[in-house]
Amino acid sequence: MPSAEDLQWRNIDLNLLVTFSYLYRYRSVSTAADKSFVSQSAMSHSLARLRQLFDDPLFVRKGHKMEPTEHAHHIAPIVTQLLDSITHNLLTKEHFSPQKYSGVCRIGLTDYAEFIFAPVIYDQIRQQAPSAQISFINVNRSNYVTLTEQEKLDVVIGSMPILDDEFESQFLYTEKHVCLADSHTLGLAGELSLETFAGIEQALVSPDGSLATQVDKKLAEHGLTRRVTVASRNFLTVRSLLKQRRLIAIVPERMAKAEGFDDSLTTFIPPVPVADFDIAMLWHSSRAGEEKNIWLRALVQDVIVAS
Repeated sequence: MPSAEDLQWRNIDLNLLVTFSYLYRYRSVSTAADKSFVSQSAMSHSLARLRQLFDDPLFVRKGHKMEPTEHAHHIAPIVTQLLDSITHNLLTKEHFSPQKYSGVCRIGLTDYAEFIFAPVIYDQIRQQAPSAQISFINVNRSNYVTLTEQEKLDVVIGSMPILDDEFESQFLYTEKHVCLADSHTLGLAGELSLETFAGIEQALVSPDGSLATQVDKKLAEHGLTRRVTVASRNFLTVRSLLKQRRLIAIVPERMAKAEGFDDSLTTFIPPVPVADFDIAMLWHSSRAGEEKNIWLRALVQDVIVAS
């Protein structure tokens, strides 16, 4: 059963408050009607409803003017405050300003994208939005749809070959692969032959934990096989395994050439064809027109293209 407050609100038409403000300002039914672009009879009808709502005459005719009652004077500042609040706080949308933004930028990244781009994205967001916080969420091609909803992600960055129907995307660049190994431990120099490559124990960066890839099929076409002895979802794990071990791995080029390592590993051109992959930025279609999202997408694109 509705409460007394519910019943009262059902009887309130916000237009009546506007009517009250015009009558209070102009002290004339005809002038108030002209200023609010309604007929004089409509204004008189609204005044009758106001009197019923507030249980008070509100405006009493004295000569050519409608003078406010004591109760009208009492509620006038409240009505003005309510209308101003509705206008400025409810109906006026504040434009997004990175300099003023103090919320959280939630960015989903695959392991690859987080390793390569998290630092530069962080720096650029902090430069443009110094009061913002940044939350990096690890995603992959099988869970990015669910995590976008659960974690309220603004954008997702990575290689997502199949785009969900509810998402839009922006191509960023195409990545290729290289072989990475400790050339001193393996005694490697110059180009890497197919036979030499197949004869070295292999480490895989494997997002799904698989120990086989299309490379095995390509080797089989040449009557060769390789022995994969370890796989990890984490590139840093694979890289640490390569140091001073007789192992080789096929990894994305940007990962292999990233700065900050002192392991002296060497890159080689793969002797077997390895498919390139596209890196894209994705966002849910419902956020496409949000000013914050538009700003963040432009920032991410500029950062990654310039990297």
